[in-house]
Amino acid sequence: MTPITTDGRLSLLWRTIFLLTLCVVITQICLYLWIQRSVNGHFEQMDSEILTHAAFNLRQHMTDSLLDDQGKTQFSNQPQQLQNAVLDYDVKTVITDNQGQVLTSNPKGFIRQSGNKRSVKDLWQQHHDQPFDLKIDSRHYRAIVIRHSERLALIALPIDVHHQYLVQFNRQLILILMAITFILVSVAAFSVHLGFAPLSTIRQKMTRINAEKLDDRIMVNEMPSELRPLADAYNAMMDKLEQNFESLSRFSDDIAHELRTPLAILSTQTQVMLSKPRDSNEYVEQLHDQHDTLEQLSSLINNMLLLAKTQKGVYDSQFTAVDTESLVTKMISYYEFIAEDRGIVFEKNGDFKAVLGDDSLLQRLFANLLSNAIYYSASDSVITVQASTVNDCITSDVDRKNSSALNQLFLKPYLKIVMTNQLDDPLTQIEVDKLSERFYRHHKNNTLHSGAGLGLSIAQAIINAHNGKMNITVKNEYCFQVSVELLVSDF
Repeated sequence: MTPITTDGRLSLLWRTIFLLTLCVVITQICLYLWIQRSVNGHFEQMDSEILTHAAFNLRQHMTDSLLDDQGKTQFSNQPQQLQNAVLDYDVKTVITDNQGQVLTSNPKGFIRQSGNKRSVKDLWQQHHDQPFDLKIDSRHYRAIVIRHSERLALIALPIDVHHQYLVQFNRQLILILMAITFILVSVAAFSVHLGFAPLSTIRQKMTRINAEKLDDRIMVNEMPSELRPLADAYNAMMDKLEQNFESLSRFSDDIAHELRTPLAILSTQTQVMLSKPRDSNEYVEQLHDQHDTLEQLSSLINNMLLLAKTQKGVYDSQFTAVDTESLVTKMISYYEFIAEDRGIVFEKNGDFKAVLGDDSLLQRLFANLLSNAIYYSASDSVITVQASTVNDCITSDVDRKNSSALNQLFLKPYLKIVMTNQLDDPLTQIEVDKLSERFYRHHKNNTLHSGAGLGLSIAQAIINAHNGKMNITVKNEYCFQVSVELLVSDF
């Protein structure tokens, strides 16, 4: 696996390994220092105990044996007595007077032979009965200087064995810690690699995505628990992609069919008219027919452009406060003339508040809903348009893409407008659910709907562009109800 990605950064695997290695190394260094300090402290404690006992015995010997009848000290001929004073301890001793003159030493000439430039007096002034490290002739000692009866005594314990043991111990400890670090990092790297291995499965499936193979899914049960949400999200994305692609494919087929019919009519009519000379009245009549066909084709294209506009999205900056009271009243007054032919009347009631939206799109929304209500209403019936304010929480498409499912809009007031009408022919909920599909035409009284089948599709797209809701339900077989919810304007 390449440690450097195309953007010059370390891959996630190598970043994890390096971070883990750094943490392990720091931990091992701290462990090494702690062990070394513990071992050194143990040896220092042992040496201090030996020096303390040797100093005690030497003080006792100096008290009992080193004073003559005149009160003067005689040490020059007593090396064996000095050795007996610190019996059972392999230590070196030197006794001097207050001026630093050596009185006796064991072994003889210990300080002079060593070439040490520091006198016992200097060591006493620096350490004062405290153990310290001393190096003489490349040998290491643990020493202490005591004062008794106006005499100074240096006691030095050889610790070369300790030093050799510590050097060997530190070397072995470093090798052991390095081996442990290597094992830990290797195991961690292998574990991280295995943990990331399922991601390659997702990558391979993504590279195989094409228009002919959109049904490939990830087996969620085979994924680690940490990657199952990612696998679920991938499968959900593929489900939406497959549904949208199928919808787009059906839409392309439907629009091709819808455009082919008027174009075929125009082509046929033109060929018939050009087949032989005709009088002017036939030409005028044929031009009127072609004009109607062109208007139908233009209306279809305009509807398709409107669908494309609303599905692409309407920016919030285009929204203004729209007075639904005047807008609905205007639409009802326009469609009253059409409804009178079938004895249909409108009843409007409720509190129509201003909503936030695009005025032209909302006008098209209510025009399509009222036109649809008139088409499905029974003759000599009443269409009621009722408004009320509800508090609702709606998640927009933008929120779904850019945030988690819990990132929703706060509860805000929405204007709910319900249109209810009585049906001439019974409808089931299954049939009602298809009404908002593109190019769907319902058969009424064994007669196919004369429109393009885009009215409720456009209404649904406009509602979606305004982050609202639209529900079409059948209260019973003969009661048709459409409800829309739009955000109330704060202006």
